Amino acid sequence: MCLLSSLNIDTDKLKQTQKFSFDDIKEWFSDKTPAITAFIVKVIIAIIVILIAIRIIKFIRKVVTKSLTKAGLEQGVIQFLDSVIKIVLYIVLLLAVLNQFGVQTTSIVAVLGSAGLAIGLALQGSLANFAGGVLILILKPFVVGDYILEDTQKNEGFVSEISIFYTRLRTVDNKIIVIPNGTLANASLTNYTGQKKRIVDVTVGIAYNSDVKKAKAVLENTLNKQPYVLVDEEHKVFVSELGASAIIMGVRMWVLTENYWPARWALIESIRDELVENNIEIAYDHLDITVKNEENTLDG
Repeated sequence: MCLLSSLNIDTDKLKQTQKFSFDDIKEWFSDKTPAITAFIVKVIIAIIVILIAIRIIKFIRKVVTKSLTKAGLEQGVIQFLDSVIKIVLYIVLLLAVLNQFGVQTTSIVAVLGSAGLAIGLALQGSLANFAGGVLILILKPFVVGDYILEDTQKNEGFVSEISIFYTRLRTVDNKIIVIPNGTLANASLTNYTGQKKRIVDVTVGIAYNSDVKKAKAVLENTLNKQPYVLVDEEHKVFVSELGASAIIMGVRMWVLTENYWPARWALIESIRDELVENNIEIAYDHLDITVKNEENTLDG
């Protein structure tokens, strides 16, 4: 009986506790309804502000980009400034939203200021990339549209974008390579399209029994017929070296940079056709094998 009575007591207490908790929850919700409603309203307003602000930011960036383009700035400078404006405006938007929820932005700025050293150490790579982007825009080792080779990792392609932290390269087979600006600012690189003109340099080997003077005349005539050659610039045909099995002839001509590859391909094809047509043997690597007849030695 004692056990049952103790169980009854405990059950009654439990029921009282459950009843108290449910009533307490109802009372808490009734007390907090205005605050919850106000919070939901703030969330809805924040969402509306964010959606409107995103459209405004896009509009501002579009206007600034058009203005900078009309001002004649380079594409790389425009892309870099657009990245900076985008980041700054989104930070302002974030602070405005936090302020909507009652977060004191001045205290956030104070905390960030006191933690500046730690943030600087954590973001030193990003800061180096930002500084590298600024150096690229000032020193102009390349601009958007140039074809470059980054000598350290051998990444190469056309520069498609110079953003605040990274530079994007588009390869000839249409892949995108992303390189940190800090790497490009501190490493050596080769700019293949930095100049308006380039030299096409081609070599071809002819047999040792060929007439060198005739070969030079044929190659000079081939050069003169090339559609991409710059006639105002000096072009050369010369004996480059005496190889192991061929006389190496060198051919050089100046072309516009944008015509480099078509000019090179056309020149190589023309050289081959002209040499064959004029009966000048184009040398190639070959192996002579001598077989000795040892029958007489074995019979003896």
